[in-house]
Amino acid sequence: MGLIEIEGMDFFAYHGCFKEERVIGTRFTVDAWLIVETSESETSDELKHTVNYQAVYALIRQEMEQHSHLLEHVARRVIDAIYRDFPEVSHVKIKVSKLNPALAYGGKIKQVSVTLEK
Repeated sequence: MGLIEIEGMDFFAYHGCFKEERVIGTRFTVDAWLIVETSESETSDELKHTVNYQAVYALIRQEMEQHSHLLEHVARRVIDAIYRDFPEVSHVKIKVSKLNPALAYGGKIKQVSVTLEK
C-alpha cells in the first residue's frame, strides 16, 4: 500500500453561504491523501499501475467548479467522485480550505478548512 499526497491545489471558486461569495468568488486550496495499492507500480515503473495525480487534479477541479454553500459539501462531493472514478483507491482524506473568508462581523481570518475522510 502507498499514500499518494496531492497538496496545495489552488482554485478560484464561488462557494459560500453569503450571496457576495457566490458572486465575487474567492481562492481555495485542496489537499488530497489517497491510499492506493502500489506494489505493481513500485516494480513496473508504469503509470497505468497507479493513480495518475493529474487525473485526480482534473476531477477535483471539476468538483470545485460546481457551486456549494458549505465546504463540507464540496469535500464530500470530491470524495464521492474519487471513489467513483478511481476504484483502486481504498481510503481518501480531503482538506478544503477557503482563503481569506468573508466575515459577517468584520475582522480577518487567514483561512478556514474542513477535512473529511472515508
